[in-house]
Amino acid sequence: MTDDAGLYRTVRLIRRFEERAIELVRDGTIVGGIHPYLGQEAIAAGTCAALRPGDVITSTHRGHGHVLAKGADPARMMAELAGRATGLNRGRGGSMHAADFSLGILGANAIVGAAVPIATGAAWAARRAGLDRVALTYFGDGAVSQGVVLETFNLAALWKLPVVLVCENNGFATTTRVADAVAGTVAGRAAAFGIPASTVDGTDPRVVLAATAAAVERARAGEGPSLVECVAYRFDAHHTWEHAARPRYRTDAEVAAGTARDPVEIQGARLDPAGRARIDAEVEDVLEAAVRFARQSPPPDPAGALEHLYADGLRVRAGAA
Repeated sequence: MTDDAGLYRTVRLIRRFEERAIELVRDGTIVGGIHPYLGQEAIAAGTCAALRPGDVITSTHRGHGHVLAKGADPARMMAELAGRATGLNRGRGGSMHAADFSLGILGANAIVGAAVPIATGAAWAARRAGLDRVALTYFGDGAVSQGVVLETFNLAALWKLPVVLVCENNGFATTTRVADAVAGTVAGRAAAFGIPASTVDGTDPRVVLAATAAAVERARAGEGPSLVECVAYRFDAHHTWEHAARPRYRTDAEVAAGTARDPVEIQGARLDPAGRARIDAEVEDVLEAAVRFARQSPPPDPAGALEHLYADGLRVRAGAA
């Protein structure tokens, strides 16, 4: 748990991290682009605030916010996006596969819905080991019809596993609207498996924290999984590729309406101006240092390109390369 200042610090850090990362995409420091998390900061902040340090998360292709909210070092995260040897995963994970096992971050995942069974497997393993641990997984509205997600719902409910299922419903699966792709409702998917579900305002960190805390408590008490659908609006592009291609799938008026509820402003309004300004300045210092660290860090040595492909003790066979 955390207080209003802590929640604000997290949403502000994520917002400014993403904005600085977009700058690095534009100047070529980050190659290949990113999926910006702008507008969804309250979800990462509220959900991770409900967890204990020993709990674990799995993330998505749009996962920078989750990783930061769980406590990852912004400098090493920025270096990871830039493909540097000092990154969280030595530059090998990049934007969509960042992980830090020491913090319970089991990894982001570029495959739609793939993080759900991984977290549920971690929840099963924790229970088998007698650990008081909850797993929380993120997935988007575009994943709710993936077979592996629905299969995992079934097993999680059947075995009453300590997993919290967080759907980030930002209105679009790439450029496809939820109404054009999802029959029924997201919460209805969970209800079909007897999983309690709630739909909450994903732009308010307090609301997200309260809903997630209830789901975490239920999971920790051995009562099984819960689904929390957090409804927000994706402020920016699905991917920074859109900044150049400029596909037209939503109107300016729609974007203006969707961005009117800003998680940073909602949470920031709960602080006194001086306290907010102090946090803003601290975040700027952290991000300036992170950008400098990423730019100055070396790329991985090509001679080690085949390292870390296998578990310790296994090596690529001679001649296999």
